[in-house]
Amino acid sequence: MAWAPNHLARAFRQSTHVVSVPGTALEISLRAVEDQLKICGHKRDADVFELFLSQKELTEVIDLSRFKKLKYLWLHHNKLHGVTFLTRNYCLTELYLNNNAIFEIEGLHSLPSLHILLLHHNELTDIDATVKELKGMLNLKSLSLYQNPLCQYNLYRLYIIYHLPGVELLDRNQVTEKERRSMITIFNHKKAHIVQSIAFRGKVDASWNPRSPFKQKPAQRIPPDFSFANNVDKTVFDDPEDAVFVRSMKRSAMAITSLNWDTVPTREEKHLDEKGTESAQMVTITLR
Repeated sequence: MAWAPNHLARAFRQSTHVVSVPGTALEISLRAVEDQLKICGHKRDADVFELFLSQKELTEVIDLSRFKKLKYLWLHHNKLHGVTFLTRNYCLTELYLNNNAIFEIEGLHSLPSLHILLLHHNELTDIDATVKELKGMLNLKSLSLYQNPLCQYNLYRLYIIYHLPGVELLDRNQVTEKERRSMITIFNHKKAHIVQSIAFRGKVDASWNPRSPFKQKPAQRIPPDFSFANNVDKTVFDDPEDAVFVRSMKRSAMAITSLNWDTVPTREEKHLDEKGTESAQMVTITLR
């Protein structure tokens, strides 16, 4: 028989097509890059500062490390799953990856100059892995992550602000000072305690551990033989925290001293010698 049945021919064509898919995807990507180079009139890779590759139905992208001076890259509205093609683009400052199917961003940590990063409308689920990848970007100021599964995290926004303190614009909203204070209180109890203790000029232990059961602390008392004088440090306390409490009370005292100008004679009074030679009086007010 000189010809093959139709169903065998179709099976052969389908198997051939499946094998060639990865190569075809890269070929499409390469063709898209070359088309952009022609449109912009670039003949050397060193002249490429920006690439517009959005809405190209790309599932893969060729390695772009050849463009050493690339600063702006548009890849939004494609079908990308990762960003492993960005490894040596150290000058990249703006990266638009929104509206893809990206489920991990491994490799972005090698972009130290990144200033704007749009990742909204993707499939990012692991908030810890995402934050870990973005932590090294000290120049990152604008970040968008909304419409990702990780946004379902209860304290998602404060969590991102806490781990990426350099970000000023998150999901198109300015990061406020109130949010920065809130994230310290929630995620860094030790630092929040130090800030509060400094505000009240004391070091009373007020730390909180959400996993430990609630335990009411005993009231702090001053020994009956205690007096605010030179014998403060000589007093023996049964509970060390009582000593801290007393020390904080002592340090919180504030004294304001001013001159009683009514007792200071004027130049005319000095000349007439009506008030005599009595020394001026100092007035001291102590606040606690």
